[in-house]
Amino acid sequence: MPKKKEENKSEEKAKSKKLSQADFEKKVIELAGQDLTSEKIGEALRKEGIHPAEYEKKISRILKEKNLYVNPDLKNVETKLKKIEEHFEKNKQDKRALREKTRIFSQVRKLKKYHGIPVK
Repeated sequence: MPKKKEENKSEEKAKSKKLSQADFEKKVIELAGQDLTSEKIGEALRKEGIHPAEYEKKISRILKEKNLYVNPDLKNVETKLKKIEEHFEKNKQDKRALREKTRIFSQVRKLKKYHGIPVK
């Protein structure tokens, strides 16, 4: 049994690509331009065989240095709010959607206040 695990590890190492630090940062910035969070960027890199743990800087640190970092929690809640607002515009009679809209807006406000982002 142990041989199979060793074989799998050697296959994984053969599949992984090693980029220079500068190329890795360019790749991260390119994926950030596609409006991905740092977690999704990490997943995309792993699918390509690039392991972020092999590099000096974390993905979030690279994004913060380039002022591209967006808190994933805030981003997810804002997209949820946008979807509910679109639904409510089409369905004015939906009182549950109105309640959800106000509830999620308060979540956005709390997250922005916590992270020091001005609220509109």
